[in-house]
Amino acid sequence: MKHFIRCFCALVFLMGCDSKNANTFDLVIANVNLIDGTGNPMQKKVSIGIKDGKITAIDSILLGSNTINGEGKYLIPGLFDCHVHTEDFQKDFPKYMHYGVTSIFITGGSICTHENYKIMRELGNQDSVPAPYVFHTSQHFTSEGRHPSKTYVSEKWRDGISLFYLKDTVQIEKLVQEVAQYPITGIKVTIEEGPAPPFVERIPQEFVDKIVEEASKYDLEVFAHVSDNIELKMAVDAGVQNLVHFTGVDIIPEDSVQVALLKKFRQRKPSWVTTLMIDKAFLYPLFPQWFDEEYLLPEYRRKKENITTDYIVRAKMTRSLLKEIYGIESNDFSDLMKPQVADVQLLYEQGFNMVLGSDVGDEFNLLGYSLHEEMQILEEGGMNPLDIIKMGTLNAANMLHAQDSLGSIEVGKNANLVLLDENPLESIRNTLTITKVIKNGVVQDRLIE
Repeated sequence: MKHFIRCFCALVFLMGCDSKNANTFDLVIANVNLIDGTGNPMQKKVSIGIKDGKITAIDSILLGSNTINGEGKYLIPGLFDCHVHTEDFQKDFPKYMHYGVTSIFITGGSICTHENYKIMRELGNQDSVPAPYVFHTSQHFTSEGRHPSKTYVSEKWRDGISLFYLKDTVQIEKLVQEVAQYPITGIKVTIEEGPAPPFVERIPQEFVDKIVEEASKYDLEVFAHVSDNIELKMAVDAGVQNLVHFTGVDIIPEDSVQVALLKKFRQRKPSWVTTLMIDKAFLYPLFPQWFDEEYLLPEYRRKKENITTDYIVRAKMTRSLLKEIYGIESNDFSDLMKPQVADVQLLYEQGFNMVLGSDVGDEFNLLGYSLHEEMQILEEGGMNPLDIIKMGTLNAANMLHAQDSLGSIEVGKNANLVLLDENPLESIRNTLTITKVIKNGVVQDRLIE
């Protein structure tokens, strides 16, 4: 009997020294179905151990004094929205976190001064107030009388502060040198003539060429804003590494010139952000039932009251344009979007690093929520939910060169996680069944609905 007691006590002591004991982790998510963001199949009933904001263990059984029961639930990495604009980040950032968007990529905007960018980064680097990690480009490199300042008129556009009006190629060297001293992800250049009438003149090719040339001196990539095939060619010819829009580009597999262009672009290992929500946002006034969706915040539901005649006219113009471009007779939204989704699918299969982005900023492009709509558009068009989740997590982190710390649920990475009630692999809409959002291992407050 004494021998048994001594053995039992020794076993308890060894268990106490085990790396899986309760003192090892600040938080454990136990017995959860794991979708890790890498594109690998779901792992059933595993436990995630978190210490000091990092994922330190993934195993079948882990013990922790602070444990979340994940039984019957689904865990995905924190989501990225990789095309974001903000007019009031203090108000906007909690909405992203509410919807599980723990990282955002801001691609310029009318309030995007060096000072405001600094405040945004500082907000994103703490975890007591709900705010996503903030990555951002430089301010827009564009020209006067062009997009975005002409398209979206505002007194907040200030040359040399919130955007840069290019007058000649000589000026570009100094401007790139200026922004390179800040922690930017890359240079934002606005090539496009759109995104909608009245169209404006495109930025000259030699400006794009010079921006890429100067950026390379500081190991900076260029993120170009394009909205048609002409601008795609301009970007690729200049050596641009990343495109922050897909909407407006038409992939034509039987066009040998375009095939060669895409092959040249693919050798650069580029990233391409989807932004199909641009079209859906324009079409919202024609589909008022969208405002009745279960997971919409009350503030977003009330936008139904903001539908004016001008919005309806714009929506009808967008629908007619989509039908004309793609030769579609149907007024059904998913039918209108299928050609674009097919193009995204083709590029994904060809090895392009396709990344999710919503381009929030329009009245009906809804912060946080519309990233989920972006995923739904892709699934309705035939894409696999597992691939879509990877586009919104690890692919995004790869584009931002943050894959060592973010983008997937792997040991050593930051514990940015979203716990769901329903399986997103059965329907991507289930990414909205959020029960907890975790950033740096800390459960975040969500907005009260």
